[in-house]
Amino acid sequence: MVAFVKLFRAPYGVPNALERVGDGLWIADQISDRLALVDIAEPGKTAPGHGAYGVTFRRREIPTDGSNISGMACGEDALWVASNGPGALWRPLRPTDAAAGAGVILQVHPQSGQTRRRRPVPGGGGVHGIEYDHEEPGHLWITTLKQQTLTKVRITDWEVVHTIRLPYVRAHGVVRTQQGVWVVHTAERVIVHLDVVDGHELERIEVPATEPEPHGLCAWGNGDLAYCDATSGWIVHIHGI
Repeated sequence: MVAFVKLFRAPYGVPNALERVGDGLWIADQISDRLALVDIAEPGKTAPGHGAYGVTFRRREIPTDGSNISGMACGEDALWVASNGPGALWRPLRPTDAAAGAGVILQVHPQSGQTRRRRPVPGGGGVHGIEYDHEEPGHLWITTLKQQTLTKVRITDWEVVHTIRLPYVRAHGVVRTQQGVWVVHTAERVIVHLDVVDGHELERIEVPATEPEPHGLCAWGNGDLAYCDATSGWIVHIHGI
């Protein structure tokens, strides 16, 4: 039976993407466009942190050229962030901000946050989620919101190699599995597992209204998932899938 466990809160007020790595959890902030690597622990109990605030120890933090960050992935010794337009709602514009209606994907250095490459979202439009394909390395999956599709691109030449239709609008976090790809649909509070060939639904997880709202998504190991809620700051573990 699927169960939801609130683990801890992000160090930022608006966590909009996350990615688990061997030494912790990367969390992206939609407001400041910074990335933080935090401990995975019970706040204030098994590691530094503040139990009353519900946050864990922030081990490292880096700035990025991202704007309105709405997706993150890890692969090829880099972090990838999805810029869903400019950050003008939260702060003054920067020269590196994505243009309105023209999201971009950035490959950034995991130590400095320096941009290594910058590519447009295929077909234009916004983006809320990305995933590095560890089953077929050298590819990214990108939520191409304008077309209501999930698009697979080859990183070397940024060529679109496959697309699948998404069942709902406002697709968010993405996780690739051996069998398919999980995609969050925030407005419907559902996470669907889709076949990577034709996009038919393999299974789904309904997120009850009593739980934090799903936004970003990452693999948690052993088939489990975790998501972040940009409205409350919670990081939630989903198990029993």
